[in-house]
Order: sequence, then C-alpha cells, then structure tokens
Amino acid sequence: MNEPVIQSTSDGLALPSGLVERAISDIRALIRDTGLRAGDVLPSETAISERLGVSRAVTREAFRALSALRILEIGNGRRARVAAPDAAALSMIIDHTVYTRQLSIQQVLDVRRTLELRSASLAALRRSDAEARMLQDTVAQMFASLEDPGRLMALDIHFHEVIARASGNSLYAILVGSFRVITEQTWHIGWRSRGSLENRTENIRCHERIATAIAVHDPVRAERMMAEHFDSAMTVLLSAGVT
Repeated sequence: MNEPVIQSTSDGLALPSGLVERAISDIRALIRDTGLRAGDVLPSETAISERLGVSRAVTREAFRALSALRILEIGNGRRARVAAPDAAALSMIIDHTVYTRQLSIQQVLDVRRTLELRSASLAALRRSDAEARMLQDTVAQMFASLEDPGRLMALDIHFHEVIARASGNSLYAILVGSFRVITEQTWHIGWRSRGSLENRTENIRCHERIATAIAVHDPVRAERMMAEHFDSAMTVLLSAGVT
C-alpha cells in the first residue's frame, strides 16, 4: 500500500497531504455556504481550525495553497480575505505548459485568437465611452512610442486587456490577462521581425482600426480587424521560427 504524501510546514512539522486537501475543500465550501464575496474577511485561523476539526498548522497550509491559487489573500498580521479573481494562477499554468513543451506558442496563440475575436466583437457592443477613449488614447501613445519598444509592448498588452474588460464578461479579462506572460516572451521577436518603420507603423495602424471599429459600435468590423491583426502576428512569429 502506498504511503500518504507528506507536506512540511515552516516549523518543520510533517503533515499528511490528505488533511490539507480536505481543509482546502472545506474552506472553499465555507466561503460558498456563508456567501462570502471578494474582499470579505474569513473567520480567524483558530476559529476555522476548530470548525474543521484540524490543527492550526493544517489550516495555515491550506490558506497558503488557496493563496497560491488566488482564492484567498493572506498577509502577516491580518486575517485571510476572499481574493478577487485574476489571471495569475492561469498564467503560471500556461507558462509552465509552454516551457515544458506540452503546448507550443502557436497553439497558445490559436486559443488566444479565438478569445480575442469574440471579446473585440462584444466590446464593440458593450464598451463604455471611457473604454473607447482609453483604446484610442492607447493607440496614440503607441504611435508616440515607436522608438521605445519596451513602452510600446506594455501599451500593446494594455490595449488587448482593455478590450477584454470592455467585453462586459470578466472571464474574458482573466483569460486574456493570463496570456501576458507569453506575450512578454514573444513580443520583441515579432517587433524585430517587422524590420522596417513602415511595417512597425502598420502594426499600430491595425490596432487603430480595431479601436475605431469598437468606438463606432461595429462588432463585425472589430472582429475582422482583430482577425487580421492575429493572422499577421502569427505569420510573423512563424517566419521568425517561433512554433
């Protein structure tokens, strides 16, 4: 019979993983059953330990695991809170699967393309005036940053994340945000491959066409322009040897 997996706490004590896993499940059930929302404070570590019938060491390990998954926010000297959803945990998984060659960059881009076409279409229907202005302002800053690739990359990422938020579906924002780590690894390859000023300027013009379609509430054109943008980006990376 296999021995249970053992986890160690910071004070050197060993904990059977089954206890920690059960505590993780029970804490998630507690959040659901008591109707806690993002930002709400959980009962104290002691109170939860007593409620679950486990030691504080087990509860502490469960809190740490849930913090790594961005389900809880924990910090020294304050009670655990329910975390707002973000892209960090999913981003870590995507980064891991690419580095371990379980997924290729092109496979990631293919999934991202599908999501971003839909988010652009929805953004054209649902965006606020402030979001439309933000997209247009971001494009203007991109044109002004042609000689500063690092700033331009940050603006490019911001542009796509604004569209995802403007879709009105927070899941798109999380999913698109999770691709940031891959974009940061591949963006400069694509930029160098667009060797001429004209090619680099045309890439920004493509962003401008997307922003304009969203601003005038044209979902069909917004989706078509986003498809054009992604097809160009994927072709550039393929020609640079990124598969």
